[in-house]
Amino acid sequence: MASFNLFDAEEKLLEQAEALRGSLDGTSAVVRGGFDTLLDGYSRSVREQRRLVKVSDRLQAQLATVNQELGRRKAEAEEALASLKAAQESLVQSEKLASLGALVAGVAHEINTPIGIALSCASHLADATAGMRKMFEADDIGVEDFERFMATVTDTTRLILGNCDRAADLIRSFKQVAVDRTTSDRRHFDLGSYIRETLASLGPHLRQAGHAVSIDCPGGIVMNSFPGALSQVLGNFVMNSLVHGFGPGEIGHIVISVDQPDPTSVRIAYSDNGHGIPEENRGRIFDPFFTTKRGAGGSGLGLHIVYNLVVGQLGGTVAVEPRDGGGTCFIVTIPKAID
Repeated sequence: MASFNLFDAEEKLLEQAEALRGSLDGTSAVVRGGFDTLLDGYSRSVREQRRLVKVSDRLQAQLATVNQELGRRKAEAEEALASLKAAQESLVQSEKLASLGALVAGVAHEINTPIGIALSCASHLADATAGMRKMFEADDIGVEDFERFMATVTDTTRLILGNCDRAADLIRSFKQVAVDRTTSDRRHFDLGSYIRETLASLGPHLRQAGHAVSIDCPGGIVMNSFPGALSQVLGNFVMNSLVHGFGPGEIGHIVISVDQPDPTSVRIAYSDNGHGIPEENRGRIFDPFFTTKRGAGGSGLGLHIVYNLVVGQLGGTVAVEPRDGGGTCFIVTIPKAID
């Protein structure tokens, strides 16, 4: 509104100048010509200012429209990003549940063997006991019969107890690993023992393919961290080796070694002697949905989950390094205690 008031004042000046020009009729032609030139220039200046104001108003209106459109696009982009993050989180959770499901299936298959042996031994012992009862009732028990029965009892009970202990160990290891993976609680645990428990729960997958596993971890390393996250990391490393590192029929070797670069942290080196990772892919392996096995069992989320767990929940770093002689080596460095 101030600009229009200014133009009103200028219009009044123009009117006064026109009136003044009429009073210059008696002056020299030079004075009137100079006054006319000055008045004409001032009049053009006012018209130009009016034009510029109109252009400015139009540009401001366009800018407001553009800002409004940018705001709308920004809101749409933020909404799309939120939806993408929610979808990605859902896929990550699905991948974790799938990993836990595979763990359950493998442990169930592993437990089936000692339970089956124990059941067969118990059935055999029941038959031997029934036979002995018949001979006892018929008063027809000889020394050899009794010794044979005692040998059967000794062997079968030894097998039953040994296989029940084996099943109990598997159940105990699986229970702890499964609880850790689903609760994300922080607790104290022995690192070497927990690594062995985790690898024991993955044993069916490894033995089925014939792969060997070596664990080199000094005793007495007590962590105050999140064992479930560490179990998920190791499990994803193993499945990455099985899916990408070794081909059908290939027998590989997996090595997990632990050392302490300083008193407050541990370094876990996971390596296999498989096919390795091409150099052009090393910078992308932790990206979500990057996989070289699309349509063949690869989701592209396994190592992305590893990166998020190590960097986020475990407060450490993870990197992939070239390995002499081929294969892959992941280096995970994490603090012994999470504050």
